[in-house]
Amino acid sequence: MFALIDCDSCFCSCERVFDPSLEGKPVVVLSNNDGCVVARSKEAKALGIKECMPFYQLAEQFPGVKIEARSSNYTLYGDISARVMSIIRDSALEVEVYSIDEAFCNLQGMDHMDLKKWGEELAAKIKKWVGMPVSIGIAPTKTLAKLAGRFAKNYPAYNKCCLIDSEDKRIKSLSISPVSDVWGIGHRFAKKLNYYGINTALELSKRSEGWVRKELTVVGLRTWKELNGISCISSDNMESKKSICTSRSFPGTVTDRDEILTHVANHAARCASKLRRQKSAASILTLFIATNHQRTDLPQYSKSINITLPAPSNSAHELILAVHKALDVIFIEGYKYKRAGVIVSGICSADAIQQDFFDISPELKERYRKISKVIDSVNRKNGDDTLIIARQQYSADTVTGKASKFKNVIKHEYRSPCYSTNLNDIIRVK
Repeated sequence: MFALIDCDSCFCSCERVFDPSLEGKPVVVLSNNDGCVVARSKEAKALGIKECMPFYQLAEQFPGVKIEARSSNYTLYGDISARVMSIIRDSALEVEVYSIDEAFCNLQGMDHMDLKKWGEELAAKIKKWVGMPVSIGIAPTKTLAKLAGRFAKNYPAYNKCCLIDSEDKRIKSLSISPVSDVWGIGHRFAKKLNYYGINTALELSKRSEGWVRKELTVVGLRTWKELNGISCISSDNMESKKSICTSRSFPGTVTDRDEILTHVANHAARCASKLRRQKSAASILTLFIATNHQRTDLPQYSKSINITLPAPSNSAHELILAVHKALDVIFIEGYKYKRAGVIVSGICSADAIQQDFFDISPELKERYRKISKVIDSVNRKNGDDTLIIARQQYSADTVTGKASKFKNVIKHEYRSPCYSTNLNDIIRVK
């Protein structure tokens, strides 16, 4: 059996942990630069607020409605998530952290226990100790556990834990689940299945194996097997990303090359951090920059470039150096740039890197590795960007001619304090 522990409206719930006045109110969390809605509370969804809705449209479409908005605060969300995962690890022997708000538990060896009671008690413990509401789905496969988790989240009668432990429960859950709700069935596959008259998960599970393999490829076949109670999604299918992208729109438009370099250097550093977190390295770096395509009154330009590294790397130093060279090639003066991003691909295990003759010296490579280890250690303890590389920190201010800190370049007018990671933001009690 597998259990899926899913944090309910994770980002909004994190905001409520330290601000109980937000309970029962529609809450939205905004993207970087406060551009659009990336997370919504249950109350916000009930109003009809859509994901990715531009922030400025909220006042236009919901006049007179008090909507609480918060800028994204990933340091706070990451710390609360780590606390939740720590409790989960104490409750199960094998835990796979799938995302910031989800984790799978392999419950092998716990069949003698009352798993329904175990899930209810775990949900209550996380709520009491951290303040985070979670929903738990338990089933013979991870895909079925995902569906069970959806029922636990949407139906209060389950008391935060839904258990699918019999054939009758499996069939009933599949019969009332739209095929688009099935984990692994994306928009394209769902549209194709609807065309063939397959509207529920049960209808998909009853198709023949040959038909599924032909129409949905091996990925769809794996999902089909999981729906039929055959576990075949291992940790290896879930752990490492094949590419990592970090990109953001600028608060306004940017014309200065050094300011763009500051942004993309931060993107590269974050990609490097994500690579190290999954113990991998990348051999290809892609940089792209673009103007605002919605501003038809302005000259338009967009360009991307691929850089192949001499050897796979997860060092911020090496990725920033590659970004620097790439920007020199594609940057053109005279345009007002609105967006830039960095993508790393060609990802392999960090333990399987073969050095290249034209790569930097082994001594410098080892020095970068030690620096990265220190940066990761300090930032885990004190919050993201506590310790960074110099190229990330300053950019030229084209108005005053003075240097400005990168943290002021990203717009976050509604950001809550980092209560649990920054002593200067510690909560004050009257």
